[in-house]
Amino acid sequence: MRIRVCLGLALLLPLGPLARAQSPPAARVVPKIDTLHGEVREDDYFWLRDKKNPEVLAYLEAENAYTAAAMQHTEPLQEQLYREMLGRIKETDLTVPYRNHGFWYYNRTEEGKPYPIYCRKKGSLDAPEDVILDQNALAQGKRFHALGGFDVSPDGSRLLYLEDTTAFREYTLYVKDLGSGRLTDSIPGVWNGTAWADDNRTFFYLTADSAKRGNAVWRHVTETPRAQDVKVFQEDNVLENVTVFRSRSGKYVLIPADGFTSSEWRLIPTATPAAEPRVIAARRPNIEYSVEPANGFLLIYTNDHAPNFRIARAPESDPGPAHWTDWLPHRDSVFVENLDAFKDFVVVSERSGGLRRLRVTDLRTNRSHYVTFPEVAYGVFPAGNPEFDTGTFRFSYSSLVTPSSVYDYDLRSRARVLKKRQEIPSGYDGGQYEVRRLMAPARDGERVPVSVLLRRGTPLDGSRPLLLYAYGSYGATIEPTFNSNVLSLVDRGFIYAIAHIRGGQEMGRRWYDDGKMMHKLNTFRDYIDVGEELVRLKYTSRDRLVANGGSAGGLLMGAVVNMRPELFRAVVADVPFVDVINTMLDASLPLTAQEWDQWGNPHIAEQYAYMRQYSPYDNVEAKGYPWMLVTTSFNDSQVMYWEPSKWVAKLRARKTDSNPLYFKVNLAGGHGGSSGRYDRLREIAFRYAFMLDAVGLAGARQASANP
Repeated sequence: MRIRVCLGLALLLPLGPLARAQSPPAARVVPKIDTLHGEVREDDYFWLRDKKNPEVLAYLEAENAYTAAAMQHTEPLQEQLYREMLGRIKETDLTVPYRNHGFWYYNRTEEGKPYPIYCRKKGSLDAPEDVILDQNALAQGKRFHALGGFDVSPDGSRLLYLEDTTAFREYTLYVKDLGSGRLTDSIPGVWNGTAWADDNRTFFYLTADSAKRGNAVWRHVTETPRAQDVKVFQEDNVLENVTVFRSRSGKYVLIPADGFTSSEWRLIPTATPAAEPRVIAARRPNIEYSVEPANGFLLIYTNDHAPNFRIARAPESDPGPAHWTDWLPHRDSVFVENLDAFKDFVVVSERSGGLRRLRVTDLRTNRSHYVTFPEVAYGVFPAGNPEFDTGTFRFSYSSLVTPSSVYDYDLRSRARVLKKRQEIPSGYDGGQYEVRRLMAPARDGERVPVSVLLRRGTPLDGSRPLLLYAYGSYGATIEPTFNSNVLSLVDRGFIYAIAHIRGGQEMGRRWYDDGKMMHKLNTFRDYIDVGEELVRLKYTSRDRLVANGGSAGGLLMGAVVNMRPELFRAVVADVPFVDVINTMLDASLPLTAQEWDQWGNPHIAEQYAYMRQYSPYDNVEAKGYPWMLVTTSFNDSQVMYWEPSKWVAKLRARKTDSNPLYFKVNLAGGHGGSSGRYDRLREIAFRYAFMLDAVGLAGARQASANP
């Protein structure tokens, strides 16, 4: 049972900038003691969870002051990095317009403005521009501003959007009449997920429970009181997360209730929004599926008898599993990731050998072909394909050296047309860089893909600093795509590498399964083994290796720095999920209950014992640690600010080295930091300045092709 401890009235004494730089703030020790599975557990910094306690805010502000003072000598470098990165962004720009229900939609940015402006043109790109939403106007005077759902009615007359001004993912839903410009509806306390019915007056929206789990779908008619809204569906199983959206075909509103190991989908015809939702297939343990309406039938993406997933076809009239027939059978060597169905074509995203390819099938002839790509490592993503009756598929392609490029692919002729390539106003010569793809041996015999970016001619003699990034959780695949910001490191002598470790799905579904639950240690060991291999191959050396990851990748940082601190010169842990056991014990927190199928449930003795081996907060020891920068946001709703706060406090109390440990707290941002693009660039510049300082390059810049 949790024991709340009185904190008393003493506050942290104010310190001058120089004093802070010399002596970091010390968190008060107020033990909270409990017992779990026979183990006595002490949490000396539990009091930092009390967000309303002024002593907590004072402590965080003292940490910020200390970090700012200690990093003051890098401020000119931070400004230079910011200007460089800003110079690679075309500040006044627009996205490639896409067509939907007779309108061309796009958004554009203007120099000096932090947020996009959402626009459309009716019928033709030569038509007058209609600004349907200017986020800069909405955000004026607000410290944080984010848009959730953004959904135009089928006839184009109304815009539904979700607004968050708290950074805590607390949304208010608005409906804007695009003819008059007036707001007709305002519904506070909603969650991200919306769908219009065909009548252009009825829409569905989502609410969440106290742990920010989407759990209920509601039906609303515009310009009617919220009290009249009808609850269409509610999911009470805390392991499942609900959402709602309109199918590309326009025929159905789809309501998935998905967990990490099972699924249950429902549909409602958009022509009859008051109809009861119909279940596609009842939930079965360890069977996942999703539904994509095609032309007169349903395509079911599932792992039923298919570890690497397959696609089944089902009749709309009776779509249960008894009527599923193979449309794309399971293959041991190919992982099926996703599908997009259109009137006459289906595009399947597949992964083979760690790289994604697109499989196109003509439904009229049942013939298939592949869209392939030339580079050794790249990322390709479907982009902006809302229309069902089309012969064109749009995708975005990039690599570590190829800027983001939007293509329209003719599904019949197989011709691809480049519609836009990311411009680098300050200049960019991709020929000055090269990409390599390595397969690093893991200790258990697996081979881990590694994508590497370096300047041509870089000597592999161990002298170069190297930034090693990874994530490795939730099955998220980290593609080796273009990042203009990282050039500021590479042009100063860094090598940049991405470790595609287990926990992602780069090498198929097994890659994910082998990096979660009772196999989670593989994620951390893979990262360490990749680091060792890069040192062995002389891409870098131990006193030049910098580690970085965020959120669940921040858990990775916390685990590896406990396991092998001597391997790294510096570690940057962004919004890190490091208090694993305490968080997984508290089902009232966002994400916790759902993620018992991801990390384990510490109430179960065997799973607790496994998590206890790697939980970063629980494994801090009296030993030397590398240079460390830890970041958080006070209003983060996904990894609560107190996790990194407690971790930093414990590290300060126990570590035996004199290396810097900096803690930077964004007091206005959310899980992704600040909301405006300029503020985000300054946050990146700060991180890069820390990395350069750690390897002795804070005042140096290598000759660059684009000075």
